Amino acid sequence: MNTVNKLLESLGHNTHLHYDKWTEEHEFVSGKKKWIANILPSELLNRNIKQAVESLVTLCECDEFFNEFPNNIESPDYGDKWGRLANYIEINNRAIAEMHGGETKNGILSAIKILPAIPPSAKSWANCIILSQIFPNIYGDGLVKGPFEENSIYGIKLNAGYSGNIIDWSISDKISPDEQFKAFNSLAHFHGLKTGFRTVISADQIKVAYPDHEEGFGWCKPEHQEIFINEHVKLINLGFEAIFIDSAKHIGGYECENYSGVGDLPEYGQMQYILHEIRCRTGKTTLSFVGEKSTGDFERYQNLGLTSGTAFVEPDDFNNVKQWSEKLKYNRDYAPGIEVSNDNNEGGSRYEDRLNRINTCLFGYEYPSDKLPSFMQMEDLFPLRYDTSTHHLMMTNPSYSTDGTPESHWENLFTKDDGRAYNAKAAELFAHALNL
Repeated sequence: MNTVNKLLESLGHNTHLHYDKWTEEHEFVSGKKKWIANILPSELLNRNIKQAVESLVTLCECDEFFNEFPNNIESPDYGDKWGRLANYIEINNRAIAEMHGGETKNGILSAIKILPAIPPSAKSWANCIILSQIFPNIYGDGLVKGPFEENSIYGIKLNAGYSGNIIDWSISDKISPDEQFKAFNSLAHFHGLKTGFRTVISADQIKVAYPDHEEGFGWCKPEHQEIFINEHVKLINLGFEAIFIDSAKHIGGYECENYSGVGDLPEYGQMQYILHEIRCRTGKTTLSFVGEKSTGDFERYQNLGLTSGTAFVEPDDFNNVKQWSEKLKYNRDYAPGIEVSNDNNEGGSRYEDRLNRINTCLFGYEYPSDKLPSFMQMEDLFPLRYDTSTHHLMMTNPSYSTDGTPESHWENLFTKDDGRAYNAKAAELFAHALNL
């Protein structure tokens, strides 16, 4: 049995799928590409997993309807160098997890539910979902915290399995955590998306768990390096193909006057070895490694093994982006990228500015084959409520529920009517791009 059907049965659903009229009524169509837009995220998050699966099957660009989710779903094939052109969209799967009272859980199920509202990949380049959290965070994992109480996603535990915020542990005897990630990846791939996850490399932001104790991570300890590699190889083998590396610009002590992480970073040659080993041990030639702010010295980062870096090209200047696209079009291994916003975004940007940046990301080139990679956050598709921000939700884990239910949290986490209108405008931009 494939992992999607196993997930359905584990949650008490049968595996026979039906065409979803609600999805048809809310779909955006661009050629054969379909997704849901002009919606609020709560409308999707309040649906159950079977409805989410039926929504994705209803949106399929294939010419037949699958009455049962098919076996052997492959990742969309954009060649080995797909990451050089991709749009990376980070989804904070902890922020949209189920919050019951003081508990946070099932973020992977929420990530599945939101998939129908992510535009699928274009003809010439891929859209790639980056999940904010996979590993347990160091303090308060699985717990709701106050809006100003630190509970950072940037502090992780390795060798400790997966976050209690993300996995549905109540069904882990029926479908393992690994299989839950496989089900997510199969559904994302079916919808025409690549997938990846965020990781951190600042030593003092990592702990290593052992059966009888925990200890701080050290890049000088061969055992810790091996654990780091194996943890990432394991996730790649579950279907992820991209890793977003926090603080990658400063690997090897480069320009550390602007370094805002905590603790030592790997040496340059050491990180070359780590990325090489991840590629070799997984046997995948399609992997994309994206480095935060790893731009400027293009040769340095390309030789490190990165595919792309963020925030080099000015996103508000369409012509400048187009010029850089022309300059870099012959390098098919690495390119710096454009940001709509990043994980450090404190909010407050105008909708018009965000839409303009999305437009630049999707159309800032002479030919689609020369496109620069781009980076955006969940908020760039689904605007957050005005008193929070992307960075705030990375650093803290508050519930915005007014009655203790996850439904209320989902309703109040995002803006309302203006957010719906914004989502529709963003969808219109993607609709013009997907057939290029």
